[in-house]
Parts: sequence; C-alpha cells; structure tokens
Amino acid sequence: MTNAPEKTLSKVPEVTFIFWLIKIAATTLGETGGDAVSMSMGLGYLVSTVIFGALFILLVMIQIRAPKYHPFLYWATIIATTTVGTTMADFADRSLGIGYAGGSTLLLILLGLSLFVWHRTLGTVSVNTVATPKVEMFYWVTIMFSQTLGTALGDWTADGSIFGYTPGYSGGMVIFGTALAVLALLHFRSGVSKVTLFWAAFILTRPMGAVLGDFLDKPIANGGLALSRYSATAALLAFMVACILIFPSRAGEHPGETKETA
Repeated sequence: MTNAPEKTLSKVPEVTFIFWLIKIAATTLGETGGDAVSMSMGLGYLVSTVIFGALFILLVMIQIRAPKYHPFLYWATIIATTTVGTTMADFADRSLGIGYAGGSTLLLILLGLSLFVWHRTLGTVSVNTVATPKVEMFYWVTIMFSQTLGTALGDWTADGSIFGYTPGYSGGMVIFGTALAVLALLHFRSGVSKVTLFWAAFILTRPMGAVLGDFLDKPIANGGLALSRYSATAALLAFMVACILIFPSRAGEHPGETKETA
C-alpha cells in the first residue's frame, strides 16, 4: 500500500495569460464602475461602498456554496472586489483624509496580516488549494484587501506626488506595466516562489487597472481621454464576457487529500 495524492479541482481558474488579461480588464472595470456609481451618480464613496460591499458579501456566499468553479460567478465576484475596493480606498483616502500614503500603508498592513494568518492557519497561501469554504474565506478576504490596496497605489501614482514627482496616468501605466513585465520574467527565468510571484502580480494588476480606468474617464485637461464612465464600463464588461466565452477556462488543480492505493 502506498500513499498518493488525489488530484482535485480548485474553485478558481487555472492561471494563464487569459486569466491575467481578464484580471486587468476586471480591475479597470472596477475603477470605471466604482467611479460611475460614486461620482457620476452622485451617491458618494460611503454609500457606494455599502452597496458594493453588500454585493461582494452576497457573491462570496454564493461562490462558497457553489460545488465547483463557475467562470461567470468567479469573475463577477472579482468585479465586486474591484468596485468595493475602488470606493473603499477613495473613501479612506479622500473622505477620511488619510491620504494616499496613509491609505496605502494601512491597506498594506491589512493585506500582510491576511496572508500571515492564512499561512499560519493552513500552511500555505497557494491559490491551488482554494477548494474548501475555509480556504475560500481567506482567499476572498485577501483579494478584497489586495484590490483596495491596488486602488490606493494606483490613485497615489496617478494623482499624488511621490518624492516630488507625479507620474500621471500614462506614467503610472508605464511603471506598473514594467513591474508586471519584471514579474513575468522572474516567473519564467528564475527560481523565485511562484506563490509569491502570483500574489505580487495580483496586487500590481489592480493599480494598473486603476490608472488605466482613470486614463479612460478623466478629463482631457487632467491627462485622461474623457470617455463616459458608463460606456467604458460596458465595453470592459463586454470584453470580459467575450474572453470567457472564446477562451474557456478550467479549474486549477491541487493535490487534495492523500489516499491509500495498492
């Protein structure tokens, strides 16, 4: 008799190039969609955060109760994390007056604590293990913090001053695009932990989406394209749906439980 790991399916998609493409589109949609509700509709950051927060909790509950990975449900939950992350970060940075630096620091601490507790509790933070309600709770809380942190970092880069320099929207896209390219290079050319690289990339795709979303809908005088937040959000949503339908994704695998084999 020998012990062999039983391969089981996780509740998240396999991490491929299409995964990252949809992730960037989702984070950009989170920026334009969050701004559409909080600014264009005039509901404000707090009310918008309550609305998107309730939607996030509802979708996470449905996601956890689902017996297997469903692409539309998964990406709808991701969008919920990006929209609530957008309005929550804006509320902390602007309404509460914490500022970009203070908000980013606070969210970085919360994200670090989430990953630390997850690792201490289960021994790993690999997304390949997301197959039980307990792991999923850690996963979605961590993602929510990472999306909110990414929003704060993106806004700080685009609108704030970093060491006396304001990169702006185009500069922000160059900075985060370069950082993501470095992570991709490390993934294929180095022995750096794939789990570490995944979370680093997951975090950085959010500010990339934030500056891209701001670039699309902010006034031309401020360096944006002044596109309608509603039309930009609709176009991004259509793009995501097309990617999901044209490039079907499958659930990732994880070792599962050890079982006895003859």
